[in-house]
Parts: sequence; structure tokens; C-alpha cells
Amino acid sequence: MQVHALKCFGERPGDGNPALVIEGDASGEEARRAFARSRNTTCVFLDGDVVDFYYPHTRSPLCLHATLAVAHVLFARQPGAPLLAVRTAMRGQRLELVRDGESFFIRLQAQDVTQPALEAGLPARLLAMPGLTPASMPRVASIGSPKLLVEVPDAATLHGLRPDLQAITAWGKEAGVNGIYAWCRLPDGRFEGRNFNHLDPLLEDAATGVAAGALTALLGQGLVLLQGRATSQSCLIATRIEDGAILVGGRAETAAVVTSFAAC
Repeated sequence: MQVHALKCFGERPGDGNPALVIEGDASGEEARRAFARSRNTTCVFLDGDVVDFYYPHTRSPLCLHATLAVAHVLFARQPGAPLLAVRTAMRGQRLELVRDGESFFIRLQAQDVTQPALEAGLPARLLAMPGLTPASMPRVASIGSPKLLVEVPDAATLHGLRPDLQAITAWGKEAGVNGIYAWCRLPDGRFEGRNFNHLDPLLEDAATGVAAGALTALLGQGLVLLQGRATSQSCLIATRIEDGAILVGGRAETAAVVTSFAAC
């Protein structure tokens, strides 16, 4: 079994959201769950052209920063390939991988979603900020993992959030939504966001590609999205819309390569 350690969506070299790409593993779901828990890191198991995603606390249908890590590994072997494709293990979703200079992009489609009923004050309650008035109507959007997108007035509000993670998780299970992505507009035209879908605040994402794609689908425009300040990992996600498809991308770099793991 070979394990590649990478950092993805880093704004600068050395920054980014960590992921492990595991090849040559033939174990089942429970062993893979245990492996991700033991490494306390997002893991993607690469089985041919199938990608199987695991967070430390759960299996996931889609994780774009881990897909970016897969793109780095696969394009290193086929540097001249114009496009590569993989599909997800849980839902068979096709993900097209594109290299653009030093960056990698994942091309995929917006997904149809059902808007859950949102009673007045729900975002403020889940985000544990009484009196919070979202800057726009909170909406669910998805490119494969639905997010409740909540616009807050400014970056100070965004970084002052200390959400009720248990309440978010419980509501998400009922509503079929994978957490809250709080976001704001920056004065320079860029955007900034934070993702809340873990029970442990120490596991907050440094970069959430599925949320960037969902926000792109909601706003109908390409974005430059900052994330990671709360985790001391400065990340930058770029998105664009081409021929109706959404492309989500950024940097990916090797953190280490591990070649001798016991079977998990």
C-alpha cells in the first residue's frame, strides 16, 4: 500500500488543507474508517479510477480537496494528458480533472436540491449568534454534497462565529444537508468562508471545495474564495463556470510520500 501526503488549495507554498491519497489498499469500509480516524486526516482511497473519501468521523460522498490531491498524483504520472476522470465510490459521480499551469481543477455539475424549511432565526441559533441577520436569504446548493450557505455581513462577523456544532449536525441529518458554510463578501471583490460540519472544532476545514462549488452554483459566477484563517492555513479556492459546468481548483503540493504502511 502506498500513501501520498499532500496539502491542497494552499494560498502560499506550505499552506493548504491536508489529505492522504492511498493506493493499493483492498480493505473494506470499516478498516478504511479506522485508518482515517487513526491518521486524523481526510483520506481518499484510489481504486483504479474510483475515489472513496473518508473524514476522521465519517465516509463522504465527495471531497474536492482530496480530489485535488488525486489530480496531483495522477497528473504526475501522465503530465501530458489534457484531461483525466475519476468517479466517486458512493454515488458514481464523474469528476473530470484538468491541469492549468501550477493548479488543478475539478469539473463537475451543479446538483438539484430540495430547499428545506428554514424557520426564522434558525441560522442564528445554529451559528450560536443571537441577533444575527444574514446578509442574504440562506439557501442550500450542491455540486454533490449539499451545503446550507449563510451570508454574514463581514469578515469580523465570520471570524467571530463559535457555532453549535452538535445542533448543526443534528439539523443536517434531518434536512439531508452536509453542514453550514458561512461566507461573506470582501471589499476587494473576493469572498471568504468557513465550513461547519465536524463535531470537533479543531477539525474545521482549511478549505472546502464542495462549498466553493455550491456557492458558485448559487451566485452563478466564478469566485476567488479565501478560507483557512481560523485554522492558520491560508487557502485560496478559484472557481469558474464553463459551458454550464462548474470548475473548482487551486494548488496542490506534496507534503510527504509514505511507501511502507501496513494494510489497513
